[in-house]
Amino acid sequence: MTPESQPFMNPLIDSNRSQKIAESCILVIFGATGDLTARKLIPALYNLAREGQLPSHFACVGFARRPKTDDDFRQEMLEAVNEFSRSKPVDINLWENFKNQLFYLQSEFHDDDGYEKLNKLLLKLDNQLGTKGNRVFYLSIQPSFFPMVVEKLNHHQLIYPVDTVKNKWSRVIIEKPFGEDTSSATQLQNDLICHLDESQIYRIDHYLGKETVQNLLVFRFGNSIFESLWNNHHIDNVQITVAEEIGIGRRGRFFEEAGILRDIVQNHAMQLLSLVAMEPPTNLHATAIRDEKVKVLESIRHIPKDQVDRYVVRGQYGKGYIDGESVKSYREEENVDPQSVVETYVALELYIDNWRWAGVPFYIRAGKRLPKRSTEIAITFKKAPGYLFKSTSSFIDPNVLVIRIQPNEGSSLKINCKVPGMSNVIQPVKMDFRYGSYFGAVPPEAYERLICDCMTGDNTLFARDDEVLTSWKLLTPVLKHWQENPPKEFPNYISGSWGPEAADKLLEDQGRSWRLI
Repeated sequence: MTPESQPFMNPLIDSNRSQKIAESCILVIFGATGDLTARKLIPALYNLAREGQLPSHFACVGFARRPKTDDDFRQEMLEAVNEFSRSKPVDINLWENFKNQLFYLQSEFHDDDGYEKLNKLLLKLDNQLGTKGNRVFYLSIQPSFFPMVVEKLNHHQLIYPVDTVKNKWSRVIIEKPFGEDTSSATQLQNDLICHLDESQIYRIDHYLGKETVQNLLVFRFGNSIFESLWNNHHIDNVQITVAEEIGIGRRGRFFEEAGILRDIVQNHAMQLLSLVAMEPPTNLHATAIRDEKVKVLESIRHIPKDQVDRYVVRGQYGKGYIDGESVKSYREEENVDPQSVVETYVALELYIDNWRWAGVPFYIRAGKRLPKRSTEIAITFKKAPGYLFKSTSSFIDPNVLVIRIQPNEGSSLKINCKVPGMSNVIQPVKMDFRYGSYFGAVPPEAYERLICDCMTGDNTLFARDDEVLTSWKLLTPVLKHWQENPPKEFPNYISGSWGPEAADKLLEDQGRSWRLI
C-alpha cells in the first residue's frame, strides 16, 4: 500500500492507548460532608464512570458527622457534580446508575459503634455489588484525626495485614499537610505504620495528578534535545512559581497554623523541583522514580540558620486591588489574628549539590493575592555569545523553556529570531503548545488520575515517607528561625503586586530577575 492510498488516521486518536481500569472496590470517604468531597472527589468519580474507568463492581460510602440519608447525600452530590464537574451537563442516564453506588453513614470519628456499622455496611455491599472486599479509605479530615481513624479502622479489622491477607487489599489516602515540621511528620509516620504498611499509605498531592506534571518525565527523558541540555553547562537558573490571586477566604484558622511555606512549598513546590531535577530512573516503576526524587531532595544544600534571611524572603499581603476590585489585608480576613505574623508569600534560593546542578540556583516563589493565578516552571538557559550581533542594536535574550502547570496547561520555548526586513533586528519569539487546543479535549482533573491510580495500586504519583521527611528536614530550620525572629514590617506587599521588594532583590543581587508572567 502506497502512502497516498493509506486511509487517513486521526492524529488525535491513539488506538494503542491503554486505559487504566480500577479493581472492584469500595471507596469510603471520611469527612464526606466537606468541600473537598463536593468540589473534587465525587465529580472525579463521576468523570471516571463517564470515561469507563470505574470498575463495574464499585461503591462509594460517605462517612461523616452530620445526619442525613442516602437520598440526601445523593441529591447533594448531584448538585455538586452539576456545579464542579469538568463535563457538563450531567448525563442523566449515567447519573441514575452512578447514584445507586453512593451511600452514607453518619458517625463521629471516635465512635466504635460507627465503625461496627461501617463494617456491616461494607460486607453487605460486597455481597450486593461484588466488590470483593477491597477497600480504599480516603481521609478527607483534619490531620489530627489521622492516627485515631487509622487505629479504629485497624481495631475493627477494616484494614488487612499485607503479609497475611492476599486475596483482597485495603489502602488509605491521606491529604496534606503531612505534619507541621520534622518532629510532627515523624510522629505521624510512626502513628500510621503501627497499623499500616507503607505500601498501603497513599499521601495525595493533587499537583502530581496534573497532566503537565505527569508529562515532565516524557518531556525530559523522551526528548534528547532537552535532556542533553538539562545540566549546569547550559542552564542558568530554574524558577518555580505558584501564584494565586485569591486570599485565604474562609481558611483563616487553617492558614494561621500553616502559612504558605507549609501549605504550598513543603509539598507542591518541592515535588515539582524534584521532578525537574531528578536523574533518569532505571525504569518507570514507582520505586525507581521515587528513589530518584528522594536523591534530589537529599542533595539540596541546607540553609544555615544564621543565613535564612539571605536565602529566604517572607511576606504578608496588605490591602490592594485584584482585577480592579478593592481587597482587604490578610490581618483583616475572617478568623485571622489582627497582629498575625503568618506569611502569605515566600521566595527561596536553593542549590542542589550534585554534578548535574552544581552552581545552578533554583528559585521558588509562592504567594496569595498576587496579580494572577499561575503555576509554572521556567528553565532559563545561559545566554549565547553575542559576538556575531554586537554591531546590531538588538539585545540577545536567553532562551527560556516554560512548563505551565495551570492554567492553560502546556509549554512554550522562547527563541531569538530575525525580524523580516532589510535591517538586522533580532526579536524573541515564542513557540507555544497547549494541551487543550492540540488534543481537542479538556485534560482530566488531577483527582481523577490519582483516585484511579490508588484503586489500581499504582503509587508513583503519591509521596513516599522519606520524600516527606527529607523535605521537612530542609524547611524546619527556616520555620524555627521565623518563630524566634518574628517580622516587624508585615504587611510588606500590596495585594495585586508580585510580592515584597526583598524578593526582587534576592535575584537582582545576582544580576537576574523573576520571569514576567
